[in-house]
Amino acid sequence: MVVLALIIINKAGGLIYNKIFAEGLNQLSTNDYLVLAGTFHGVHAITARLNPIKTRSTTSQQFPSGTGTPNPPPQGIAPPPGGGGGTSLPHNAATNPSSTTSTSTNNPAAAAALSGAGGGASGGGALADGNLLTRPEPPSGLEVMETENFRLQCFATQTGLKFLLFTDSVQSSGGPAGADAAMRRIYEYYADYVMKNPFYQLEMPVRCEMFDRRLNSYIREINSSSR
Repeated sequence: MVVLALIIINKAGGLIYNKIFAEGLNQLSTNDYLVLAGTFHGVHAITARLNPIKTRSTTSQQFPSGTGTPNPPPQGIAPPPGGGGGTSLPHNAATNPSSTTSTSTNNPAAAAALSGAGGGASGGGALADGNLLTRPEPPSGLEVMETENFRLQCFATQTGLKFLLFTDSVQSSGGPAGADAAMRRIYEYYADYVMKNPFYQLEMPVRCEMFDRRLNSYIREINSSSR
């Protein structure tokens, strides 16, 4: 594996770092790099929206129109903590006793069914499995793009940064696993020498000599071992 270039994009889609490690590549201007960073940021956002989320494949009864979170479980149906002698009734039970259904806490199965179903037969199964009550992991979007001439791998952090690593398409040394290891090491260098720099401002271009030095040494080691 030969590393060709590295680009770092902030969460707003701005270019904060770019470096070329191989010779013979087309020279791009600063404006070209800015356009490239903004274009990839938009494509990454689109692919993240296209990526399906498994836990959202439910009926419209759990997800009202215009919202992306499930309805909360109904209030006033589950038995009170402490195992009291009766169930707590809905809000309108005092004014309209005939609108409620009399149950007994001596039957745990019936109480659990009412607590999970929310008073309806169609909503109980989806709420009882537990998947809808947990927040799903956010979609990752575009991660790898392969062409005849190069391979692009994207690593998106939790804070919105995107590391774009351009390598050759041969992938002789380690393959995709080698690119993943290189990306993790680069991110460690960024965390150690950029984020711990007291003079660095977030979302601003990276100007750190120690980061450049360690990055160049590491990439030179990778490229020399691949020849």
